[in-house]
Amino acid sequence: MDVVDYNRRAWDGLAARRNEWTVPVGPEVIAAAREGDWSVQLTPVKPVPRGWFPDLVGARVLGLACGGGQQGPVLAAAGARVTVLDASEAQLVRDREVAAREGLTIATVAGDMADLSAFDDGSFELVFHPVANCFAADVRPVWREVSRVLAPGGVLLAGFCNPLLFLFDPWKADEGTLEVRFPLPYSDLESLPAEERERWVARGEPLEFGHTLTDQLGGQLDAGLMLAGLYEDVARSPDDALSRFTPAYIATRAVKPSGR
Repeated sequence: MDVVDYNRRAWDGLAARRNEWTVPVGPEVIAAAREGDWSVQLTPVKPVPRGWFPDLVGARVLGLACGGGQQGPVLAAAGARVTVLDASEAQLVRDREVAAREGLTIATVAGDMADLSAFDDGSFELVFHPVANCFAADVRPVWREVSRVLAPGGVLLAGFCNPLLFLFDPWKADEGTLEVRFPLPYSDLESLPAEERERWVARGEPLEFGHTLTDQLGGQLDAGLMLAGLYEDVARSPDDALSRFTPAYIATRAVKPSGR
């Protein structure tokens, strides 16, 4: 199966069903951002600390796998020169809709988060990458490409799933029960039996992959980035099974050293 193509179509479907991560921000959010009152999220609940951002005015920002008309338009309204890359055309349409409505300039590029060949080395001062690499079969190429397109001194802000999320039976977790079932790393293609995978695909859900911390954190380090910040977050739903016991998401700040 072509994972990128399948997940592209799955996210097009989620956008048509107005999944919470496909609903654009309203005019009041953009108006506030233009006045300097803004926040964005890498993970479901906590806003990213403002001190994690470089000066956004005029900064070249890549919203990586960041379509949906949410974070990209806010960063553009705050003064950044924003490009949003996403596999889903429906998600990119959301960004273009907000840009047209609010008079913002946002470039949109359809593509794979692990292939940033559309961009030259050192093209961005900031890469903003909210929870999305769970939809990539291999996360290390993502980090290598991010490091390449960051300018020296540039910043990567990334959100991703706590690997513990993928230890448990997904059907029972939906019912609020945690039952350890899978070893890590996890893959919907390889870890799930065929009949369960078919049920998942029949629901129109994207294929997911549970990456280890060695690949999430160590992968950033191996790509030449320096970790400079980290926090954890819970799911939005108070009924989320894992978040009752431990944060289900992680956000990191990494910097590309000057001279690289």
